[in-house]
Amino acid sequence: MRIARFSIDGNVAFGAIEGEKQDELVLDIIKGIPFADFELSGTKVPVGKVRLLPPVLPNKVVAFGRNYAEHAKELGNEVPQAPFAFFKPSTSVIGPGDEIQYPSFSEEVHHEAELAVVIGRMCREVPRERVKDVIFGYTCANDITARDVQKREKQWARAKGFDTSCPLGPWVETDLDPGDLTIQLTVNGQQRQLGRTSEMVHSIEDLIVNISEAMTLLPGDVILTGTPAGVGPLNVGDEVAVTIEGIGTLTNKVVKRG
Repeated sequence: MRIARFSIDGNVAFGAIEGEKQDELVLDIIKGIPFADFELSGTKVPVGKVRLLPPVLPNKVVAFGRNYAEHAKELGNEVPQAPFAFFKPSTSVIGPGDEIQYPSFSEEVHHEAELAVVIGRMCREVPRERVKDVIFGYTCANDITARDVQKREKQWARAKGFDTSCPLGPWVETDLDPGDLTIQLTVNGQQRQLGRTSEMVHSIEDLIVNISEAMTLLPGDVILTGTPAGVGPLNVGDEVAVTIEGIGTLTNKVVKRG
């Protein structure tokens, strides 16, 4: 099932997406929130009539770096022996169609296409065999990075956590095997990144076991699983699109921060 969060006439709701062709998609509005047992209302609205929002509003975004060997190599880094985590704040999250604001303190902003895992229930110290039980679904993410700032500052808070640096969407796919999906990214229609989730150094199970040893995960929290090789610069005016097999396409435009 594809679950979207959207606004219409000033109201925000969740809905289950029906249909396959983009111009024929409709939303069946969900009664309540999708992180517990829910019912479909039967009230349907065309996707084209609503504004899609970030599919979740996470309490925290936990991102894992250098989880694809070729990406680590292209930036001159070693592959970490254990999962390597950092955070992006909730204020970095934007949705499909929202603008990525080029930060005034950087002159080298890069794209990073990633598979995002959405947590579905409160959990801590999750055993490997229970990881699937705590996952709500999967969505597309773009870990926008101020690369020059990342290089000169030991902590990545500013480089990775600035406003609009975490596009998510367009919706959450709840019925998906994430083991071997194609991830690709284009800038202005030109392919920049192409990889497969099977190339991850540390699996989704590894990542969730690792971070839940340290902290409680809440419904709607997001885990970013790393990016394939091919990262590169974004400029004001660029349109960047992340497409993940079985999920869909997340598109955003880069604008000058003003």
